[in-house]
Amino acid sequence: MISYEEPSYQPGEPYNFQLTLGHLLNAGVRFAANKEIVYRDLVRYSYTTLEERVNRLAGALTALGIKKGDTVAVVDFDSHRYLECFFAIPMIGAVIHTINFRLSSDQLIYTMNHAGDSVVLVNSEFVPIIEGIASKLETVKHYVLMTDTGEMPESSLHFAGEYEALLSKAPATFKFPVLDENTEATTFYTTGTTGLPKGVHFTHRQLMLHTLVQCATMGAITSPGRVHSDDVYMPITPMFHVHAWGVPFTATMLGLKQVYPGKYEPAMLLNLIVKERVTVSHCVPTIIHMLVNSPIAGAVDLSYWKVVIGGSALPKGLAMAARKLGIEIYAGYGMSETCPLISIGNLKEPMLTWPEEQKIDVAIKAGFPVAFAEAKVVDPAGNDLPLDGVSQGELVLRAPWLTRDYFRDPERSKELWINGWMHTGDVAYIDSEGYINITDRIKDVIKSGGEWVSSLEMEDMLSQFDGVSESAVIGVPDVKWGERPAAFIVLKPEYVGKVTAEAIRQYLLKQSEAGRLSKWAVPERIEFLESLPKTSVGKIAKRELRAQFA
Repeated sequence: MISYEEPSYQPGEPYNFQLTLGHLLNAGVRFAANKEIVYRDLVRYSYTTLEERVNRLAGALTALGIKKGDTVAVVDFDSHRYLECFFAIPMIGAVIHTINFRLSSDQLIYTMNHAGDSVVLVNSEFVPIIEGIASKLETVKHYVLMTDTGEMPESSLHFAGEYEALLSKAPATFKFPVLDENTEATTFYTTGTTGLPKGVHFTHRQLMLHTLVQCATMGAITSPGRVHSDDVYMPITPMFHVHAWGVPFTATMLGLKQVYPGKYEPAMLLNLIVKERVTVSHCVPTIIHMLVNSPIAGAVDLSYWKVVIGGSALPKGLAMAARKLGIEIYAGYGMSETCPLISIGNLKEPMLTWPEEQKIDVAIKAGFPVAFAEAKVVDPAGNDLPLDGVSQGELVLRAPWLTRDYFRDPERSKELWINGWMHTGDVAYIDSEGYINITDRIKDVIKSGGEWVSSLEMEDMLSQFDGVSESAVIGVPDVKWGERPAAFIVLKPEYVGKVTAEAIRQYLLKQSEAGRLSKWAVPERIEFLESLPKTSVGKIAKRELRAQFA
């Protein structure tokens, strides 16, 4: 049991219970003391040991001078260490800053100074990156090395110690402060197409409410992908990215066996899925695309694996390819600013008996809003649009766990929250059943001849064309129409040289004739690429495509 510094009470005065993260850890340890936490093929220990290591980490950080309100940065692959940081740092009243190690040096310098990082816990693989910017970090007092070997590398950084060595010296018990549930717990930075990265931040209360609703949504509703206490969880969304979508908190509360893969390598991921019998994961489409197309995938049994897809739209073709391997795949929706869960592709009970392809059509949508989340679409003037499955506008949201503002950025916060609704920048429609379908980002929607063309809908159709591995559709300038869509396609290796641009154009024309695609959407420009550029979190980087080809 996590122990706390107990305040004094007067007779008859009730305990003022606060929703703080330590209660999630307590729940998991009580229910599943002997369940395992696994890191690659290197580390394996129980929930009881997890609790002890969280205590030791809290003591080690306190010994380094970390106190309530300080910020501790973590630069690591997905690991048991990261899970320990998810709890120990916020539980002492500090803020964990989960660093996206794929940011540029200038972005790292800006975000670490802007967040005011005091201590940096850094994996040995990223030491050269931090060495290169250390002279420009204004608030960092200590560096702690994280390594799988325990060896201290030669470095210009002056390490306060190695992670395991510091934990071994710290006491096995720790008295955590009783925090107000509105204490800040986490922060990280999201990058846009322009301007500096934006800091989002969340309190203990927000994370607790998010966890409770996520648990109910994924575990209590009879629908594909349902999560149970005997599931085995492995994230394939980086833990720096919106707390790995918050699922480590849910998995810990439920006492699930947890597997952390470290650096994402297809062979290691598939080996862990099979060896540890992983049953629940989440990732962006590019990751499942990589795994589905791995030569190893067809040789192993994946029929027990449930995968939530988010970050960008789940193309139907990719979903069907995953289903052919037995993977139970469905989509969810959220943003960095939303903590992130807003909706998920749960099927309503009457839908459970539908034909498989019809169920896939629902599962790949952005999904049905979870409890306590409110969603609607509005026109440019802010007027509500009907929920008719046709009327498109900007998706706006409310939920108790949405970031309240951008950290120390009042001007962009005003653009985020308007009239009490968070503006997402996503174009969407909501159907009569209440399901959200994202059709584009406002910045990506193609305006051709006065009509909006959805790049996401065309990409979904392209994913179903035999031989297409990945695709991206962007708007390119056109003198007559303002913009015209252009399609950039990566073919599966065995189809290279066999599929022509004209064949794809004729396929899209047939989609148009069938009423599934506007005639304005069929592109004249179709190009084949060896690969598509990706962002730091694995999404297709349309900004780079526009810069190169538009």
